[in-house]
Amino acid sequence: MHILQALFFPPEQPGGVSSMVPYVLDKFNKRGWEMELFSLPKRVRGKGIDEIKFATFDYHKYAGNPLVDKYIQTYKDYIWWARMRITKQYDLIHAHHPIAALAMKQLFPTTPVIMTIHSSYERELFLNGKIVENSPEHDFLTSIYGELEANLDQLLTVSNSFKKYLAEYVQDSERIGVIPNGFDEKRFRPMPHENAIPQLITVCRLVPAKGLDTLLLACSELKKRGQNFVLHIIGDGPSRPDLERIAVELDIYEETIFYGYMLHPEEFMPFFDIFVLPSQAEAFGSVFAEAALCLLALVGTNVGGIAEQIEHGRNGLLIPPGDALALSVALEKLIIDPAFRYEMARAASEKARKTYGLSRVIRQLRSVYEKYDNDKKEAL
Repeated sequence: MHILQALFFPPEQPGGVSSMVPYVLDKFNKRGWEMELFSLPKRVRGKGIDEIKFATFDYHKYAGNPLVDKYIQTYKDYIWWARMRITKQYDLIHAHHPIAALAMKQLFPTTPVIMTIHSSYERELFLNGKIVENSPEHDFLTSIYGELEANLDQLLTVSNSFKKYLAEYVQDSERIGVIPNGFDEKRFRPMPHENAIPQLITVCRLVPAKGLDTLLLACSELKKRGQNFVLHIIGDGPSRPDLERIAVELDIYEETIFYGYMLHPEEFMPFFDIFVLPSQAEAFGSVFAEAALCLLALVGTNVGGIAEQIEHGRNGLLIPPGDALALSVALEKLIIDPAFRYEMARAASEKARKTYGLSRVIRQLRSVYEKYDNDKKEAL
């Protein structure tokens, strides 16, 4: 089969998609499949002029809304770029963003197009305070799910919890398949080390939805209790100035290191002890699996895909989102008891290798892809 993996962002961008798709492509190609990547460069803006039509709703009623107008223009740009760059036919297109999926189906209506929904743009905007629920922007973005269902050959997502979230916006959620993200274990090399002071690390985009204000409050509580630690924050984003100010106000700036964006944090993580990220929501939470593969103890919130990765007290600790006191208690348990910390890290690593190894993803995707190959052969 000749398959196109259609991304939105270039594969070097951070996130769960870039953590998996290029490695999936490499594995398939080594097995004799023909697979290529396609994405929209950042420099392509305002080029597309094609008329856009949706089958399930009229987007023109949102005309003049800056977010919607930008979304539609990006859709047009994707079509423009794809028409220029794609010169061959594919047996199957696997898209990883709504714009990529809808654009590919518009350009190649007779080619099967499937899509993995990796995250929720509207929920991210809502949690980051950019839009409000049931606003025009929210209504437009959630209507896209119905458009995807109506136009594409199959929808996939990355966790059962996110499948439940999507159920509100589609006609038949039972048709949505679930394939959790997978990771090439060879990228992760746990390192034996002894840190005199426990090292905490978080890796994320610095936005309100990641709950880092809660983490700083929890670390302030730890310091008040006399616990020694260093908090390493890898990532960048609009919240960074506020987070640095909060760290100063809470008197933990000396214990906190802001690194900014890092392309391959998995090369850095094995030297730390505890991974913590108190997100308000995560469709999957790839960074937890990555941290587990680096043999770090995990602390997360009992939301979305995080709660599917962590079984509280067995391979990590879960706390309610926004609860700084509960987070400080969880971190303290791991800080004061190295044996417990190692047991949690070992169990998390075992589950990640068994459940989120890239070979499992390859098997599941191959089964999906071969279905369309068999359908094509039967039609001939």
